[in-house]
Amino acid sequence: MQTIDIIGSVAAVLTTVSFIPQAWQTFKTKDVSGISLAMYSIFTSGVLLWLVYAIALESWPMIVSNCVTAPVALAILSMKLRYRNAAAPADIPAG
Repeated sequence: MQTIDIIGSVAAVLTTVSFIPQAWQTFKTKDVSGISLAMYSIFTSGVLLWLVYAIALESWPMIVSNCVTAPVALAILSMKLRYRNAAAPADIPAG
């Protein structure tokens, strides 16, 4: 494996793993108040286009990372759409 492939692989792992805490927190709390619908819509579209580009280039680090990132981004986007009208956990009265 060439050095550039190692750099690409490490970058792919880091950027992909960075979304997991957000997805987990959102899934756990159902709080999407701090998530921008526009940003995640644009971001998810970009990830899907990166995947198409990576497949065209046959770039395995990009293919794998975007195959992992796309479902996580789609999950966060889906939760934003599903829970956007729900009250934030702090706004829910106790009792």
